[in-house]
Formats: sequence, C-alpha cells, structure tokens
Amino acid sequence: MTTALTAVAGVNVPDTKLAREATELVRDTTSELIYHHSRRVYFWGSLQGRNRDLSFDPELLYIGAMFHDLGLSERFHGSGRRFEVDSADEARRFLTAHGAPEDGVRRVWTAIALHTTPGIPEFMEPEVALVTAGVEYDVLGIGYGDVGDADREAVVALHPRPDFKTRILQAFTEGIRSKPETTFGNVKADVLAHYVPGFERGDFVRTIQDSPWAE
Repeated sequence: MTTALTAVAGVNVPDTKLAREATELVRDTTSELIYHHSRRVYFWGSLQGRNRDLSFDPELLYIGAMFHDLGLSERFHGSGRRFEVDSADEARRFLTAHGAPEDGVRRVWTAIALHTTPGIPEFMEPEVALVTAGVEYDVLGIGYGDVGDADREAVVALHPRPDFKTRILQAFTEGIRSKPETTFGNVKADVLAHYVPGFERGDFVRTIQDSPWAE
C-alpha cells in the first residue's frame, strides 16, 4: 500500500505533520479501497481547482479528502447519523486536537458533510467545492474530460482502482444498511434500493401529507 506523501500530475501532497498524521490514521483505520479512493479525491480536487482557477489551502483540502468516507467504517454503523456527519466529526476532532484554526476546522467539516449533496458545495469556499469535485470525479466520472489522460493515468498508477465501481458500492451499502433512515432525501437511498432487499425509501410528499398538522 502506498504510504508516501507524493507529488503526481503536478500536484503536491502537503508535507506537513498534520497531513502525515492524517495519512497514517486513514491508512491504518480504513480499507485499502477507501484509502486509495481518498487520496485520489485529493488529486482530482486539486486538479479541478487548477482548472477552475481557485485559490485553496492544500492542507485543508487534503484533510477533507482523507476523512470524507471515514464514517463508513464499522465502528460508526450504529451511530444513527449520516455517515457524512460521522466523517466530518472525526475530521473536526482530529483538527481540533492538533490546534487547527476554527475557520479551517469549519471548512473541512462543511466540505465533508456536504460532499454527497450536489448543487450546493460548488458555491461555497474552494475547499468545500473541491472535496465534492474530487468525489464526483472519482465516483461518478463528472468532469472526466477536464483532466488530461496523462495526469489521470499518473494518479491511477499511484492509487489504483481495481473493480472500483463494484467495491465502492459495496462499501456504501455496508456503511449505511444498518441506518437506512439516514438516507432520506439523499443519494444514498439509491444504494439501498439497489442492494438491500425490502428497503423502502422515504417519501417527502407522504411525509408532508402524513404530518400531525390538520391542514
């Protein structure tokens, strides 16, 4: 498994104590799938930041990318909260313990919490926008042509994605199947609808109609 803080495709991974410890934590507490995915998200987000001419803090973007799926881990399966919030809270605890400024902590928390909520992050601070851009690139292929073939191949050579589509969907399913109520109104309901027999997604219209209000 790759452990070095590496420069690839013209993107430098921050060579700071914070970034090194974040890398070690994520590498040691998540699967190889999530580790490689999270590192790729940083590279894709950085490349999209370059494409969009955005000025961003590489260290904050790196922490956001590395922690964004931590909440899928088994220890959070019984939390009763969205995995994005569990991930964001872990990043906040990590940053706070390292004495990070409050504004940076807020940006990272928001970037992680909103990374599966399309249509909002792109209008927020660059670090928030680019964590989502990196996730959308790696998982959904949004903006695939925005990164040149050579850069794309360099990132994937460093952090391979064998059978990634199948494996990431499995990781999503296992991460949220024990708390299906957290998928109400968000994209992860689609995952459970495909892979968990008997799952019934929440219905916003029925929720309004069945509320205790008389009218």
